[in-house]
Amino acid sequence: MKLIFTPGLFCLLLLFAANFKAASQVTPPPQPGSDTLRTIQIIQGQSLREKAIDTLTTLKTIAGNVILKEGLTLFYCDSATINSLTNILEAFGNVHINQNDSIHTYSQYLKYVGKDRVAFLKKDVRLTDKKGTLYTQDLVYDLKSSVGTYTTGGKVVNGTTVLTSNEGVYYGSTKDVYFKKNVHLVDPKYDIVSDSLLYNTQSQLVTFITATKIKSKEGGDIYTKTGSYNLQNGKAFFGNRTVIKDSTRTYVANDIAYDEKSGIAQLEGNAVIRDSVNGYSILGNQIFSSKFDQSFLATRKPLLIFKGEGKDSTFIAADTLFSGVIKLDKNGNKILKTDTLKNTTTINLNDSTLGKDLQNNNNLPKKTFADIDWLKPVTPLQKDAGFVYVVQKNEPTPAEIKMSAENAKEAALTKRADAAIDKIRSEELAGNKFTINTDLKKAAAIKPMDSLINRDSLSFKQIATSDSVKKAAGVKTAKDTTIRYFEAFHHVRIFNDSVQSVCDSLFYSSEDSVFRLYQKPLVFNNKSQIAGDTIYMFTENKKAKRMYVFENGIIINEANKQMYNQMGGRTINGYFKDGTIDYMRIKGSPAESIFYPQDDDSAYIGMNRSKGDVIDVYFADKTVNKVKFVNDVDGTLYPIRQRPEDQKFLKNFKWWESRRPKNKFELFE
Repeated sequence: MKLIFTPGLFCLLLLFAANFKAASQVTPPPQPGSDTLRTIQIIQGQSLREKAIDTLTTLKTIAGNVILKEGLTLFYCDSATINSLTNILEAFGNVHINQNDSIHTYSQYLKYVGKDRVAFLKKDVRLTDKKGTLYTQDLVYDLKSSVGTYTTGGKVVNGTTVLTSNEGVYYGSTKDVYFKKNVHLVDPKYDIVSDSLLYNTQSQLVTFITATKIKSKEGGDIYTKTGSYNLQNGKAFFGNRTVIKDSTRTYVANDIAYDEKSGIAQLEGNAVIRDSVNGYSILGNQIFSSKFDQSFLATRKPLLIFKGEGKDSTFIAADTLFSGVIKLDKNGNKILKTDTLKNTTTINLNDSTLGKDLQNNNNLPKKTFADIDWLKPVTPLQKDAGFVYVVQKNEPTPAEIKMSAENAKEAALTKRADAAIDKIRSEELAGNKFTINTDLKKAAAIKPMDSLINRDSLSFKQIATSDSVKKAAGVKTAKDTTIRYFEAFHHVRIFNDSVQSVCDSLFYSSEDSVFRLYQKPLVFNNKSQIAGDTIYMFTENKKAKRMYVFENGIIINEANKQMYNQMGGRTINGYFKDGTIDYMRIKGSPAESIFYPQDDDSAYIGMNRSKGDVIDVYFADKTVNKVKFVNDVDGTLYPIRQRPEDQKFLKNFKWWESRRPKNKFELFE
């Protein structure tokens, strides 16, 4: 038979050769029962070759801008080989897997097993889910479960967060990455090292599942085994006795929750905060701590420990313990805060109503220059232009004005008794004070205080010149200082090797090292008990140095189980030596005493009940040694066997030995 070429037939052959792309899309119809989703379809390619390996196996080789498809997954590469029998694909050069436009994977080599839908990618592998990107050199990726695994080292980059590890597993459905072996997370705020951890690329939640060290770029370390930290909102939770350390404090608890934005941390279960710089520790089953306010609140059997010299520490237990700070500027004036979130006070110096607002908001009474106490430095407050001078005057309170003449004398005695503490205060603040500039004195004397608040009442140039003179003279000003104080509420118990105490509430400030005990306080020292309405315990190096009792003061010293030396009055001033009461002065109207004197053989010779304006009591060997009366003395010495029953005790006598803390371990109960 002779084959005849016609023009029409020749054109048809050319058209067939030129449209290989379209012809390559034609696939044999699926056999009954076959899974069309697992059939790799050829969408595009510049060239196609088929090679029969045997009667059953045929290899298809596609090259040039290859696009393949399996179900909803697209494969891109430079060239590819498909085994039709096993449905295995090998792709080379610029491989890209687009999984339903949700997860994209890139590499230079791919072996894809269509039956199992598992991809083996090598060289410059990159997987991204539009949130984070995984980099590795060898990745096994299961398209069915969207799980990728690497075992030769990998890295995940999510914004400014970078995680690296030797091994890892990526879960596309949940956006979680499980990192294993030599895990290292680097973030602008933290540097995290662990053996294993979980990270979610969508929520940026880091979950700790083994021993982990977290180092803050601002300073401080966290050691934890369990917990989580959200890099997006700054909220963290730690369990299993996590330890947090910064430059001054250590935090430990069964569970710790922290909010970076508010700076609030909540510690639950055997919580401990230890301040190595200030020498105190706080224990409790629940503690709230504020980073910005530098305060804490402890409940559920809290305990405060002040570290003293050697092993002599002071233990304080109460229903609730609170501690905060008072910030003073370089002149010793309190820095006010109104914004609890930012800890700042904003003042508009250009506002003509500033003076009125200051008085209304801060409850400051109006003062003229005549009221200014020049013993205190004037504090200039500057913002852009203009100044406000904050000057404080020690004015008597309404309660002080109403005091009787006798109470006024007593107040004067109190001030004299506090002279020693005032001296300590002045020495502490000496470095924080500077001499008042003459120009500032003159400026303040020109007009009353209200006028000084007005911007136009004081020339900016005048003060600027004053400041420049100060700088030229090289005057050094002290920095702002921070004073920490402590408060204890209800069922307060204090234990120290030398002094023990109980009361309803307590206040202590590092400014003067004074323990202020309120509401029926009791102080115990050796065989002595001191009581009153309010007691101030002055300390030095955490040891009792002096004591002052306000109203209804009474000292009881146990001579033996049947006899008690007693001294009572309105106020009591006491002094300690080596942790033991050395001297007491009782003042009242009158002050009363019941004293059991002894002869040279230490035998009791009688009971002396006396009264006077002032009673001085001297101690030796932890007991009353001598009693001295001053002014208007009236007393009776009763023989030891003829003591009247109604004269054995003073009015406020009550021996409270049962309430006395016996040891520090009682306070932990």
